[in-house]
Amino acid sequence: MSVEDLLRACNLETDEAVYTMIKLPPAAIWAAAGILADWGEPFSALIADKDEVSLILPLEAWEDYESRLPLAVQQGAFRLITFGITLDFDVVGFMALVATILASVQVSIIPLGAFSRDHILVPEAGFQQAWDALKSVQEG
Repeated sequence: MSVEDLLRACNLETDEAVYTMIKLPPAAIWAAAGILADWGEPFSALIADKDEVSLILPLEAWEDYESRLPLAVQQGAFRLITFGITLDFDVVGFMALVATILASVQVSIIPLGAFSRDHILVPEAGFQQAWDALKSVQEG
């Protein structure tokens, strides 16, 4: 199955939440993990590398937890699009196709891969344009 066929076959999913990204110093990983455990609701993400911890939360959650992370840098208002299809690990080019479609309508993306499904965050202001572009490709 081609990546175009996979995109046509998947369910595009979203929710009504507005998400934000938070940047923390590497030492703040325990605080960030504690917030995710306390929040306990989908969708959220925690990515840690040697330079920073990135936390993705609904904006409403950030407003509740902001005081617990005094060194945080918060950026943006994003909407979530989930590609409701289980993708094998050997699929090549799925996210490249999505990025190309959305680049053609001038919408930036933050790609996120879970074990079975891919997700993107798009700027809240560009959400409808991104959604419509993806739906248009699905409908052929």
